[in-house]
Amino acid sequence: MYLGTSRVWLLALAALGQTGFAASAARAESIHGTWENPTGDVRVVTQPCGTELCGKVSWASDLAKKDAAAGGTPQLVGTSLLRNYRETKPGHWKGNVFVPDLGDTYYSTIKQLDANRIKISGCILGGLLCKSQIWRKI
Repeated sequence: MYLGTSRVWLLALAALGQTGFAASAARAESIHGTWENPTGDVRVVTQPCGTELCGKVSWASDLAKKDAAAGGTPQLVGTSLLRNYRETKPGHWKGNVFVPDLGDTYYSTIKQLDANRIKISGCILGGLLCKSQIWRKI
């Protein structure tokens, strides 16, 4: 889930917050798949990780890779960006998002808007400052 710049990553963090993992089978399956960030420079595959939801980078643009390397993540593809998400109610998850170009992990929520869109929110300063992005399923 690379966003290209720190601002983009913070937006991704904000969008990752409110989406449930223990939802109905149809809804739970719809969150799994390949998602692309708004700028189209990062793709993340989401899948179950035990009882949690996680997501790893499956593809990234050269610019995204360069920005991640500058932040201390030399190998962006394969990096786990979405970590430890637990469904809090149907279509809403809470967990953590790793932002490669910042080299840090933040509190996050994911909200499934529909079968093809999720809103990922990331927060800093104990949830005082949050940013969001809408990611689309590809």
